Amino acid sequence: MNAPGPAPRHDVVAGALVRDGAVLLAHRSPARRWYPDVWDLPGGHREPGETPRQALVRELAEELGVTAVRCAVVGLVEGPGLRLTVLRVDRWDGEPADTAPEEHDELRWCTAADLPGLRLAHAAYPALLAGLLRP
Repeated sequence: MNAPGPAPRHDVVAGALVRDGAVLLAHRSPARRWYPDVWDLPGGHREPGETPRQALVRELAEELGVTAVRCAVVGLVEGPGLRLTVLRVDRWDGEPADTAPEEHDELRWCTAADLPGLRLAHAAYPALLAGLLRP
């Protein structure tokens, strides 16, 4: 009998859209297989050959109907089977809307004061988001 191989690596990107001292969070549907019923940054898996920026532009177009114009990597979270690249998005074209209702059931602009009351998708998010929202 062969030993199981390493867990599949999930290489994902997430976008922190920041506007007027708030970050846009998406509530993951309770029916989602991974990380159900939590608040998360919009994003998703990188396709083969995509840079984090290319993946984020694609994901934000699919999930929010916006085009990221100015973004930069602000964090990297790694763990067993996970590599999460977080990009701050300071400029985008379009107004964010939930164009992927099968993934999210609510979008919300949140300030640093809102974060402690939310169940966030990853333990690294509170410090990361608080840093992004510092004046």
